[in-house]
Amino acid sequence: MSSPPAPAQDVAATTALDAITSRRSIRAFRPDPVSRDTIETLLRLAGTAPSGSNIQPWSVHVVQGDKRRELSGLLLQAHHAGVEPTPEYQYYPKVWRPVFLERRRQTGWLLYESLGIRRGDREAAHAYRGSNYDFFGAPAGLIVTIGRDMEHGSWIDVGAFVQTFMIAARTFGLHTCAQAAFANYGDLVRAALGIPGSEVVVCGISIGHADLAHPANRTRTPRAEIGAFTTFHWSEA
Repeated sequence: MSSPPAPAQDVAATTALDAITSRRSIRAFRPDPVSRDTIETLLRLAGTAPSGSNIQPWSVHVVQGDKRRELSGLLLQAHHAGVEPTPEYQYYPKVWRPVFLERRRQTGWLLYESLGIRRGDREAAHAYRGSNYDFFGAPAGLIVTIGRDMEHGSWIDVGAFVQTFMIAARTFGLHTCAQAAFANYGDLVRAALGIPGSEVVVCGISIGHADLAHPANRTRTPRAEIGAFTTFHWSEA
């Protein structure tokens, strides 16, 4: 596996290629604010993502300031109290194929080793996972939902929306992290934000300025070469 080159500093991407290759999951942010105008612009850009028959099945709740702190406080309280998560949906396979399990383990080990968390230290790992619910310190975050009546195709559309938002953020010098962790406590999220039960919490997205000095942001997860996932059915003209 190989990784795209990491950006030398937290600068705005100036080309589509820069935006794509410099996007990564940031797990520590600086407190510098992000303006509402910027987030509205990014949401308009994300709203151009493709969707089947242009139904645009995503819904978004943006949290900042007091509401962000309230939501994070509720989720952190549940996490640290050991409240059993009740995921909104099955994210990972119930039975892992070796190649995917290896990639997952490698990603986890790279992150925990950068933080000085030893393998098997479940208490430290659990404590760190709680930072998900604080949006990794980002000043603002998004909660993305989809109607329970939507089918698999619309979930693909929501994925396209999320990716478009995150790539667009790089053109403003901002970083993001898509977080399925918020789906662990969907009932708490809905209660805090007044989201109806007819909506499924898909994920959160942290957005802000990356703290590139933080050890959690010093590693880059490796990516498979295209030969690992591509078969060419190709004939030269």
